[in-house]
Amino acid sequence: MARAATTADAFNAVAEPRRREILDLLAAGERSVSDLVEAMGVVQPLVSKHLRVLREVGLVEVREDGRQRFYRLNGEPLRAIHDWISKYETTWSKRFDALDDVLAELKEAETGNGNGD
Repeated sequence: MARAATTADAFNAVAEPRRREILDLLAAGERSVSDLVEAMGVVQPLVSKHLRVLREVGLVEVREDGRQRFYRLNGEPLRAIHDWISKYETTWSKRFDALDDVLAELKEAETGNGNGD
């Protein structure tokens, strides 16, 4: 079965951990390719490859200044991911609340049984 193109949309683009790392770095502000290479500890061609994918789906924008290229995050394409994930937020919150209740009961049982741990 053929693999979906990573450049199809933001969902596929952020599926790759290195691209998520780039987005995390750019969330703090604009950075040059050389800054990204240094921060990630990988070779420049690999960073450039990932930046190309992120640029093609609109997650990053590039600004040229002489021979340097500076990249910045464009969060708008992430909205689709946020909207999709937010559908599950209520379910997650309910499950975490239930887990908190179970943990509180376990702690209460542990301290109430005389162990004192």
